[in-house]
Amino acid sequence: MNLQLHGKKALVTGATNGIGEAIAKFLATEGVHVVVHGRDSLRAAVVVNSIRAAGGVAVSVLGDLANDQGAQEVASSALAGGVVDILVNNADFYHHFDWTSATPEEWVAAYETNVVSAVRMVQHLVPVMRERGWGRVIQVGGGLASQPIAPMPQYKATLAARHNLAVSLARELKGSGVTSNVVAPGAILVPSVREFLKKLAQTNGWGSTWKEIEDGCVRDLVPNDVGRLGRPEEVAAAVAYLASPLADYVSGATLRVDGGTVRSAF
Repeated sequence: MNLQLHGKKALVTGATNGIGEAIAKFLATEGVHVVVHGRDSLRAAVVVNSIRAAGGVAVSVLGDLANDQGAQEVASSALAGGVVDILVNNADFYHHFDWTSATPEEWVAAYETNVVSAVRMVQHLVPVMRERGWGRVIQVGGGLASQPIAPMPQYKATLAARHNLAVSLARELKGSGVTSNVVAPGAILVPSVREFLKKLAQTNGWGSTWKEIEDGCVRDLVPNDVGRLGRPEEVAAAVAYLASPLADYVSGATLRVDGGTVRSAF
């Protein structure tokens, strides 16, 4: 499908594995020049080389977005050789804490990594988009932002903050030609999730084959209307649409990719 993205330049944060990697690769197939962000040079090189082997254009930038200096270095590197048309704030991190083990310090660290990092990149890259009269900012959020559950409260709160800042930014960018939206994945089958579910399978009696494990997980943990976990490529497709000129009339929106997990008409 031609999403009219050929020649655009995108920075995808946290793009060395999982959903971020899928987004970077999908955008590259649409002719986007992709800047693959990560903190590990070897993992970033694997993604970049994979994109290039498939005929795409990609470079890597390394840095820790959870501090001002790291974010500045990433932005400067991303802007080298041309402006960034599309910013995908995907990078995040979480621990499997609960209300007892998630200390105030952990809450602060979660916000620094998952929320303030996105704000830094917006402040570095969006002014140039406004000057040029076109751009896209996409936050990767999640359905648990609006329907949180008890585990990992610090992480669920940061998801809600990402949704909120995206809508506020859309209001700020009114009439500028730059849009701000959210893609909200449900439970997505990235490698870390697969390994986590394999560990849970025996305790929960889900069986030993992957189909049995996935069916058990969907039945007991993340019920949805489709009856399976999502795939990273499905999230990437939603991001690519919102990044494209075909979505010029979409701003301040949340596009859920969750198989119908979130039970809401709005």
